[in-house]
Amino acid sequence: MKRVYILLADGFEVIEALAPIDVLCRAGVEVRRIAVGGSLDVTSSHNHATLHCDALIEDSSLSDGDAIILPGGNPGYINLRNSDAVRSVVRDYMANGGLVAAICGAPTVLASAGIAHGRRITCHSSVVADMKDYDYVGGNVVEDDNLITGAGAGVSVEFALAVAARLVDSDVLSHTRRGMEV
Repeated sequence: MKRVYILLADGFEVIEALAPIDVLCRAGVEVRRIAVGGSLDVTSSHNHATLHCDALIEDSSLSDGDAIILPGGNPGYINLRNSDAVRSVVRDYMANGGLVAAICGAPTVLASAGIAHGRRITCHSSVVADMKDYDYVGGNVVEDDNLITGAGAGVSVEFALAVAARLVDSDVLSHTRRGMEV
């Protein structure tokens, strides 16, 4: 079974976190919620929801995963970007060919970690200026080798399906899409 870690910090965007969790679980992928910030309970932007996570990042190696997902949301992506532990995990995944998926403002974590320069990306329009060392191509979802980026909340399901397509076979993906009426 494939394993994905989704890194959650206070201020995450609800749909950018829950769409990947939902889609990947439907596809039979094990999804582990990892809290960044010292508490297992992480609150979304606008205080819409609080998720109880499976583990704290400082108590987890995360080296056995197939992918990591970085949701956006303000200030969630800033809290991810400012975490030494998050930057370290992202560097490790990129260096070892693991799948890194970041949506909305979360691609700025790449810049903060000093990795993946020159790669094709998309991100939220509010952070394009922060991504000057990348090949910003825009669009909903952009895939460049082991990096998947998404523009924002409105493309969360499309982003999640792109991640799923890398982790499960085409029959499972088709079944998942049919079940969601996509």
